[in-house]
This record gives sequence, structure tokens and C-alpha cells, in this order.
Amino acid sequence: MQVSRSFEVASSRDQAVEVLDQDETLTALFPDMKSEIVARDDTRKTVVSHYRALGREGDATFHFDFLMDGSIRFEKVCDGNVWRDLHGEVTVDELAADRARISIEMQGRTKGLVPEFTIKGPMQEQVAQMAQALRERIEAAGSV
Repeated sequence: MQVSRSFEVASSRDQAVEVLDQDETLTALFPDMKSEIVARDDTRKTVVSHYRALGREGDATFHFDFLMDGSIRFEKVCDGNVWRDLHGEVTVDELAADRARISIEMQGRTKGLVPEFTIKGPMQEQVAQMAQALRERIEAAGSV
């Protein structure tokens, strides 16, 4: 299963990439959860998001790898009951000197007893929330 979302911002590609690299941007990607960066090295940051679903509390761990071209690849540590694997990428394309297109693509495979159609809606909603959070952060940085 794959979902994606793209949007344009009134920001240069370099400015958008700079915002993507900020810790606050990564933790803002999951607005319904309390998120924190728990590990980092030169090209990777690990974010843990604390959530409550179906009356249970849990943690979701994501690794974000920062690529030389400004893109970010990410993957969820799949230790729960839903995902076999879940990964994605955020890319930034220059449209003009002051315009960029941000694209988020996420794809994954659910575990055997979880039909993909039951999780596709929540996954589309998550990508929409991520896109909105990125748009807000990039546009706020551009207006400063």
C-alpha cells in the first residue's frame, strides 16, 4: 500500500531543506502525539512518539535518514501488531527561486491478520497531517 501527498510553498528549496533538518520539524510531524528525539548521529535522527489508541498507550519509533540531496528517508520500527514494514521519503524540488514542491510518500505492508483496506484511511490521514505540519513550519520560517 502506498500513499503520497505533494504541496507547494513560497520558499526556496534551500530554505525548505533547512527547515526539514530542524528537530522541531520532525517532532511536529505527529501532531496528535507527544514526540521526542531520542538518538542522533551525523545523518540519522530517531524520534519516539507516544500515543493512545483503542484505550492503550504505546510508542512508535521512527528513524529519519538525511540524504545528501536534502531528502529525508524514514522508517518505522515495526514491533507492534499492525505493520510488517512502513517507510517513506520526503523530497523537495525547486520550482522557481522562491517556490518549492514538497512531496511525502509513505508505503508499507501490514501483518497478515490486518487487511490493508482497514489501515489505508488512517495512513492517508497521517500523511495529510504530516503535509500540513511541514507546510506550516516551512511557511512560518519564510515569514520571519
